[in-house]
Amino acid sequence: MISAANTPCEVAILRCAPDTPGCASYAKRWVLIATVLGSSVAFLEASVINVALPAIQTALNASLADMQWIGSAYTLVLAALTLVGGAAGDRFGRQRLFRWGAAVLIGASVVCGAAATPLQLIGGRALQGLGAALLVPNSLALLSASFPRAERGRVIGTWSAWTALTNAGGPILGGWLVDTVSAA
Repeated sequence: MISAANTPCEVAILRCAPDTPGCASYAKRWVLIATVLGSSVAFLEASVINVALPAIQTALNASLADMQWIGSAYTLVLAALTLVGGAAGDRFGRQRLFRWGAAVLIGASVVCGAAATPLQLIGGRALQGLGAALLVPNSLALLSASFPRAERGRVIGTWSAWTALTNAGGPILGGWLVDTVSAA
């Protein structure tokens, strides 16, 4: 039987969360938009490549091992460094690390787009994972700091819904890009 009641741990976590006044009301919308866009791009990078792998293999003359690394380098680095990215945001500033993460992710995407060898693409994908590891945990931390406790559940739910939609839409976007961009 599934229970709708919160477990004692969940209740304690919610009660212990600091209540912040949040940011100015006019800035809240922009914080939500920035964090949703940043995280959506990070989650999109994880799924968009899957459809493009056959075209990448052909274009770069990549081996099966290369293809496995191309597909996994991003998620491996993201998973390994997400906690480090969150801790770095606590130490050096959430907004700063969010911006650094976005900049690294954008720069690494340019590297991936210009890759001429499988090794260059693997390196670019690993750099993308580093950017995402800085961006994603700090986007949630920014939301928590920018909204008072009463609004956090709704805002984090909105963030989660948009990032899930972009993650699910990644293969569709990847297929469209392979069909339109690589055909040109």
